Amino acid sequence: MKKRPILVTGATGKTGRRVVHRLTQLGMDVRSASRSSVPAFRWEDESSWAPTLSDVGAAYVVYCPEISAPTACRDIGRFARVALANDVRRLVLLSGRNEPRAQSADQALMQSGADWTIIRASWFAENFSEDFLLPHILAGEVALPVADVGEPFVSASDIADVAVAALTDERHIGRIYEVTGPRLLSFRQAATEIAVACRRSVSFTEISRPTFRERLAANSIPPEAVRFIDELFRDVLDGRSESLGTGIQEALGRAPTDFADYARETAKTGIWHA
Repeated sequence: MKKRPILVTGATGKTGRRVVHRLTQLGMDVRSASRSSVPAFRWEDESSWAPTLSDVGAAYVVYCPEISAPTACRDIGRFARVALANDVRRLVLLSGRNEPRAQSADQALMQSGADWTIIRASWFAENFSEDFLLPHILAGEVALPVADVGEPFVSASDIADVAVAALTDERHIGRIYEVTGPRLLSFRQAATEIAVACRRSVSFTEISRPTFRERLAANSIPPEAVRFIDELFRDVLDGRSESLGTGIQEALGRAPTDFADYARETAKTGIWHA
C-alpha cells in the first residue's frame, strides 16, 4: 500500500520550506499547505482544514500568526480533532519556549488523543536574515527594546531536522523537545558576530518599546505582527529563557548549530549586503 503524504503547514515559512525540502530529498510524498496552495489552507478558515488533511498520514503543524496568539490553544485543539476525524494521528507541533499561551496550545494537542511530538524552539537565528531583523542588519544598527539578556538562538535548519525525524520515526511520539543553540548570546553579541561574518559595521542600540513599534510599522510589518513581536520582547526576553535546551541532542544525537556558523554561512549568500 502506498504511504500517504506528509502534510506541511506553513510550507513557505522558515522551518516549513526546509522541512518540505528535506522530506522531498528523502523521497517522501509531501503536501505543502499555505495560503497560496491548492487547496488553500488558512488557520482563520476552519473549513479549509479538512480538505488539506484529507488522505495524509502525518502533519507538521506551524500556527500562524504565532503559537503565542490568544487563538492558538483553541485552534490547535480543533485542528487536532479534525485531523483525527480524517484518520491523521501523527502531529508534530512547532511551539515556543517559556511562553504561557504556547504551552496552553501544547496541552491542547497533548490532550487530543493524537500521536504528538512538540518542538519548543528558542528565537530563530534566521530572524536576522529572513524576517523582521533583516532591515536592521542592512541599516547597520540592531535597535531593539531589550537589555543584555542572553538567548540561545537556534537554527531553523536544526528545527527542520528535528521535525523530519519526528515525522518519520515513531520513537519521537510523546516527546517534548526544547531546541536551542549551544550557547547564550545577547542581541548585542549576535550583532557583533554578524558584523564579523559579513565584514561590515553592525551596532546594537537599546530603544524604547514605543519607538520599536514605530520602526516595525515603518518597515511595512503588519499591525498584528507588530503587536506579537512587541509582546514577545516584553514577555519572553526577560531572562526566563536564559538556559540551554537539549532537544537537538536528544532527537538527532548531535550538537546544535552555533550562531557563528549560521552567521558565516548566511554571510556567503550576500543577503546582508543587499
